Amino acid sequence: MLFKHFPLRNYSQEVLKVKDTPRSTVNLTFDGRVVKSYHGTDARERFDHEVEVLRYLEQQRCKFVPRLLEADPVEMRIVTTSCGSRVERIDDERLQELLAELESYGVRHDDPDPRNVTYRQSDGRFCLVDFELATILSDKTPERQQ
Repeated sequence: MLFKHFPLRNYSQEVLKVKDTPRSTVNLTFDGRVVKSYHGTDARERFDHEVEVLRYLEQQRCKFVPRLLEADPVEMRIVTTSCGSRVERIDDERLQELLAELESYGVRHDDPDPRNVTYRQSDGRFCLVDFELATILSDKTPERQQ
């Protein structure tokens, strides 16, 4: 297993709901973890795919995406690290730079919307979240700078 097992609890009383749509619910725990539950159309496929992409990005040592802490295939729920707060606005040029940087790690986001960008104040870093639609570019070797 690529990550430590943290027992999943019922977070319903201990969270701040940050997203609740027909496709997923995202909660932020008060200890800084993000809990995402998948539901609706193609929930199983979206769950499996996001887990695959997050594991891949962790293997690539990508530091501006959430780190997968737990994946529960029965509940279709993941727990990740937080990548800061959602940004209200990001200019197109900066968003394109961020997406290009992600591609240097071998992943195309495929949902290039500002709602999938966060800002991590601890290091002043823009980050990307929500990899349900992302593509692992298998024909591309990551070209990131060391």
